[in-house]
Amino acid sequence: MWSYALKRLLMTIPTLFLVSVIVFLLIRLIPGDPAAIMLNDLDSDIALEEMRSELGLDRPVPVQFVIWLGNMLSGDLGVSINTGEPVLAAIASRFGVTATITALAVVMAVVIAVPAGIIAAWRQDTPLDYSIVFVSILFLSLPSFWLGLMMIFLFAITLGWLPTIGFVSVSEDFVGGIRYLVMPVATLALIEMAVIARMVRSQTLEVLRLDYVTHARAKGLSETVVLTRHVFKNAFGPALTVIGLILGGLLGGASVTETVFSLPGIGRLLVDAIYARDYPVLQGCLLFIAFLYVIVNLIVDLLYMVFDPRVRM
Repeated sequence: MWSYALKRLLMTIPTLFLVSVIVFLLIRLIPGDPAAIMLNDLDSDIALEEMRSELGLDRPVPVQFVIWLGNMLSGDLGVSINTGEPVLAAIASRFGVTATITALAVVMAVVIAVPAGIIAAWRQDTPLDYSIVFVSILFLSLPSFWLGLMMIFLFAITLGWLPTIGFVSVSEDFVGGIRYLVMPVATLALIEMAVIARMVRSQTLEVLRLDYVTHARAKGLSETVVLTRHVFKNAFGPALTVIGLILGGLLGGASVTETVFSLPGIGRLLVDAIYARDYPVLQGCLLFIAFLYVIVNLIVDLLYMVFDPRVRM
C-alpha cells in the first residue's frame, strides 16, 4: 500500500515539471509582444528594448525558462501587465470564490447522483430507471451558459427570488452570500450530476452481474445490505476518477459559469487575462489550473486504496 502511494507521489514531480514546460512554451507561442503591451504600443525602439531587457525577453528561451522556473519555485509568478498586482496574490484572492462554488457543486452532485445511479441500475428497465436516464441525458445536453442564463431569467428576473449577478462573501453576509451562490452552484451541480449518475449506473450494472452479488443474495441478505455493503464500493471506484476530473476542472475555474454570473473567481480572471492579453496572469492561471489537476488526480489515486482492496494488496 505504501509503495503504491510513494510511486504516485514521485510521479507528480516529472508531471509538474512537464506541465510547467508546456505552459511556458504555449505562452511564448501567443502572438504579440508583452513589452509592447506594457508600453501601450509606444513608438520608441529604445524604450521597447529596455522593457524587453527588464523582462528578460532578450535572452534565449531556455534561459528565460530557467529564470521563470526559479521565480515560480520561490512563489513569484510575475506582475499583472494591466493592474500591476502580483499574479500569485490575484490568484489567491479569487481562488476562494471558485473553491466555494466548486466544493458545494461537487458535494451536491455526488450526494444526489451516486444514489440515483445505483437505484437506476437496481431498477433497470423500469420507469424509474428510464426517468433517471432521461433527466441525466437532458442536463448533459444543456450548455452550462444557457442553463445559467435560463436560471437568471426565471429565478432572478421573472420571480425575483435571487439576485441577478454578482457575489457577496458568506463570511460578510451569510444569507446574502447563500443567495448569490444558489444559481451558479445549481448550474454546475446539475450538469456534473448527469455525468456522475450515468457513470455510477453503468458501473453498478456491471457489479450487479458478478457472482459474489448473486452469492450475497443467496445467503438471504436484504437488497439494502447487498447494495450498500457489496455493490457500492466496487461501483464507486471508477466513478471516483470522473469525480476527480470534474473537481479538478471546476477548481481550475468554471470560466463560463463565472462569466455568466459575474463571479470574481479563477475562471473569470483567466477570461479577462485572455481579452486583455495579460500574459503573466494568463501564464499564472494556466499553471495554477494544471497544478490543481495534478494534485486532485493524485488524491484520487490515493483514495483508490480506500475503495479498492486490490490496490492495498
